[in-house]
Amino acid sequence: MRWFVLAALLGVLLIPNLLAVLGAVLAWLLAQPVLLAFGLGLAARRHLPTIRRWVR
Repeated sequence: MRWFVLAALLGVLLIPNLLAVLGAVLAWLLAQPVLLAFGLGLAARRHLPTIRRWVR
């Protein structure tokens, strides 16, 4: 029972801070157009068809 109380206390203390940190990092990444374009390119790369070279 003591562990559940400790876990609940840590969850209440850490999760809002974690969400704030993740929100700040996400806002910083979205403010960087080069990083945003690079990330979108990496995400779209898997869905693009590959161009294969001619085999001799």
